[in-house]
Amino acid sequence: MTTTPDTPAQRAFTAPGTNIENQAYFDAAREGRLLLKHCAGCGQYHFYPRAICPHCFSEDTHWKESAGQGTIYSFSVMRRVPQPYAIAYVALDEGVTVMTGLVDCDFDQLAIGQRVRAVFRPTDGEATVPAFTPA
Repeated sequence: MTTTPDTPAQRAFTAPGTNIENQAYFDAAREGRLLLKHCAGCGQYHFYPRAICPHCFSEDTHWKESAGQGTIYSFSVMRRVPQPYAIAYVALDEGVTVMTGLVDCDFDQLAIGQRVRAVFRPTDGEATVPAFTPA
């Protein structure tokens, strides 16, 4: 990727730890899909992926594909590092909030309430992770 002053170079993402509860999430990310856990008991989505619903404690949870669209709830730009980067809480349209990286954007143009969409980035390991970019 060629960088310009308004599009900073992207730093590498660190590989996450995977386990039996989140492996499907990272497998889907490798395919360019964002999955969320949904509870059949109470009808709510939840994030971070886990087998038991944190809302009603039901074990009747299933994976559903997210549209990958949301808004920036809050963000911070880390500038006092060798390669600046932005992190954010993104409120997905499905109703959950995820902590994520913001990529392929001018950090000075980011705003709370801005629409974003999911993109997928390789890590320094085997996994692929979702990040978000302005929609």
